[in-house]
Amino acid sequence: MSKRIEARGLTKRYGDKIAVDDLTFSVEPGRVTGFLGPNGAGKSTTMRLVLGLDSPTAGTVTVSGRRYADLVGPAHAVGALLDARAVHPGRTAANHLLAVAQTAGIGRKRVDEVLGEVGLANVAGRRAGTFSLGMSQRLGIAAALLGDPPVLMFDEPVNGLDPEGIRWIRTLMRDLAAEGRTVLVSSHLMSEMALTAQHLLVIGRGRLIADTDIEDFLRTHGTESVLVRSAEPDRLARLLRRAGADLESEVDALVVSRLTAREIGKLAAAEGIALSELHPRRGSLEDVFMALTNDAVEYGVPA
Repeated sequence: MSKRIEARGLTKRYGDKIAVDDLTFSVEPGRVTGFLGPNGAGKSTTMRLVLGLDSPTAGTVTVSGRRYADLVGPAHAVGALLDARAVHPGRTAANHLLAVAQTAGIGRKRVDEVLGEVGLANVAGRRAGTFSLGMSQRLGIAAALLGDPPVLMFDEPVNGLDPEGIRWIRTLMRDLAAEGRTVLVSSHLMSEMALTAQHLLVIGRGRLIADTDIEDFLRTHGTESVLVRSAEPDRLARLLRRAGADLESEVDALVVSRLTAREIGKLAAAEGIALSELHPRRGSLEDVFMALTNDAVEYGVPA
């Protein structure tokens, strides 16, 4: 059976508002897929549709070839973290997981295993209501892992985590994908997605904007420039402008667009201009994402 999430023409309306608009995509196993979009883009609604928590107005979405409602032993097919605080505050971490496990026919041994995997073994007897947001995220991830599912979905999993925790979950996501699982991660932290995801789904106002490998995404939509430093910046600037370059100044350096590093080096060498630095740069994932989704932001800051 295919271990993937597949949406075909997926649409969800709430009255006259379209939250998800004719989405078609496939989340494949063996890689971390980052699910990106501005606030109100439809990411959480899409995840709820995958898990059968909402019903689509049109279209279909399946996990491993079946609608979530038709899965046999869904905890063993897909694990999800949508809301880290959706835990009874009076239950201990261990009892919360045990209650979830018992509904799926999972034994106590597995509860102890996942508590260890997420670093909560030492606080298993503490009430969940006393947990920080970061600890609650770990508990939610433990619940998602209980059934050892081949498909995993995480909505903003790094919220509240300290740097050690962020590195831990980044490694966990990649390890899960390396095991051949399908991993879908929604996040607003572009810098973290750049380190974690191998593939991207980008949506805005409910519609698909990009479905691509992260390197292709940056190469196709990003802008490249070259940082150049020289003891003769004015002379170098005149030379590069004559060659058709666009220039910006940056802390005793020039940022050059429309010429490659190789072209800049050849021009400078031909004129006898020594360069102390010649460094190609590409726009960050955050830069590219912001530019690409600028028209799809629902709640923008007035100019």
